[in-house]
Amino acid sequence: MAIATALIDGNNFYASCEQSLDPALIGRPVVVLSNNDGCIVARSAEARALGIAMGTPYFKARKDLQRNNVVVRSSNYALYADMSQRMMSLLEAHCEELEIYSIDEAFGRLSRPRSDELLPWARRLRTRVRQDLGLPIAIGLGASKGQAKLANRLAKQVVNHAGIFDLSRCDNPDQWLETIAIEDVWGIGRKLSRWCRLRGVTNARQLRDMPSGELRSRSGVVGLRLQQELRGYACLPLELAPGPKQETCVSRSFSHPISSLEELREAIASYVVRAAEKLRKQQQRAAALSIYTRTSPFVPAFYSQAASQKLDLPSNDTAVLLRAALPLVERIFQPHRQLAKAGVLMQHLQSNDILQTHLMVPISEEHQHKRECLMQTVDRLNNRYGRGTIQWAACGIHTTWMMRREQLGPAATTRFKDVPTVHA
Repeated sequence: MAIATALIDGNNFYASCEQSLDPALIGRPVVVLSNNDGCIVARSAEARALGIAMGTPYFKARKDLQRNNVVVRSSNYALYADMSQRMMSLLEAHCEELEIYSIDEAFGRLSRPRSDELLPWARRLRTRVRQDLGLPIAIGLGASKGQAKLANRLAKQVVNHAGIFDLSRCDNPDQWLETIAIEDVWGIGRKLSRWCRLRGVTNARQLRDMPSGELRSRSGVVGLRLQQELRGYACLPLELAPGPKQETCVSRSFSHPISSLEELREAIASYVVRAAEKLRKQQQRAAALSIYTRTSPFVPAFYSQAASQKLDLPSNDTAVLLRAALPLVERIFQPHRQLAKAGVLMQHLQSNDILQTHLMVPISEEHQHKRECLMQTVDRLNNRYGRGTIQWAACGIHTTWMMRREQLGPAATTRFKDVPTVHA
């Protein structure tokens, strides 16, 4: 029985999430902004039709957006992560195996029926996701990950295929592959695409059919594996469980430049608290951490500084990480600098399963257990009643430097106050 690979992708995911929670936005052009309301990072289909370019700075596009009655939303990552989790849970029930590739993409593997037709399955899945979550998806089908990627692209480009494309069962696949530029092939970067074009290889079909030895001499086994994927040989297995993270970073741009030591200390403390929450969720501990800050690269006298600290014992305890990070703030702070961004990096991550103790840092098992229970309690309260319900004093109370999100929409799936009230 033949095995098929599917790439299932949420269309215009961030914008679609906003439309899903606010039906008044359906059919209207919607754009989503990056951190600090900086640039346009997502566009609905209606916004794309207006010619709004990805990555356009908001301050440059503001007048055009207003003139075209475009709805603008600040990025709402809590909403997008929750909608992604719901979508992936639904996909798992319809695929034999599933690899979550990104927040809005997943590779699925399933057996083809005797008829070899998977279009009915794809239509049912697409309808189910739309009905249950309000999200449009595109499904590309092929014999490998590489083919599924190309098929997904064709599913979005070819209107009469209604968001579904099976590259393994279409008429004249070579004709479709010739429509995909070499730059749009999964795994082909800028340098490799330029090298291919210099040799007359301009599309996916020509890449598939070029001499394997020539491609291998340039990009090694990686390029050869990609070519085999385009030929329909599944060389890349599904990664059903993500590997442990090597580092965890939390960084933000400020809503306005800051220049005081106290504000920088509050920002670093807030990022350490968030990073500690991530470590506990990942079931990991950090053995070292780094903090950094910088000014805007677009102003004269650019300034950037970082400092690091090793921990005697790997930890995900917020108090321990704060004690290690806050003394470093004075080392990276410089008076009269207009700081635009800061961040925290947790390094040398280890699993919670093993803790290598230190002879010179005695710690009882009972004390360790109490600290773990305390952190679990804080996380449960913040998860149930909203982040910041239990907060650390070092983070400050009335902060003015927090990331700007003036166009933030509702998040009814993660915030109680945003749940719609129906009066009957």
